[in-house]
Amino acid sequence: MRKMVRLIFFYALMSGACGYALVRGRTDARIVSAVFLIGTFATLGLRSSSAGGYSSIEFGIFLVDVVCLAAFTYAALISDRFWPLWVSGFQLTTIFGHVVRAIDSQLVPLAYAASLRFWGYPILIVLAVGVWRNEKRLRRKRQAAAT
Repeated sequence: MRKMVRLIFFYALMSGACGYALVRGRTDARIVSAVFLIGTFATLGLRSSSAGGYSSIEFGIFLVDVVCLAAFTYAALISDRFWPLWVSGFQLTTIFGHVVRAIDSQLVPLAYAASLRFWGYPILIVLAVGVWRNEKRLRRKRQAAAT
């Protein structure tokens, strides 16, 4: 039951933040949104069986996370906003979860899984807040120009 609530919350947050960014966001937000969506579903497809999942390094998920980091960093480089740097930083932290697992094979599978899953939430929140603040800034700019 608890897992179902967590999944519903995550997919609602993802749908809301990514949908908002795709409709209202600039190029940087649309890149982050599209990459997040593709990365999420690619991760689902590449995850090993749930029975023995995360008992060793998940190489498929690691590759998806590296590609996402590269795309998020590209979005940060083309952006004149600061929030995409946060997204890249959070994704880099996810990469470190894989590195820690590769270094310490005794890492509890649940801790490894949590280290990979956690950072998606802050990424989505930063994405939504970044788009919202940009809209707010543009609205103020238009109002100032109209007066």
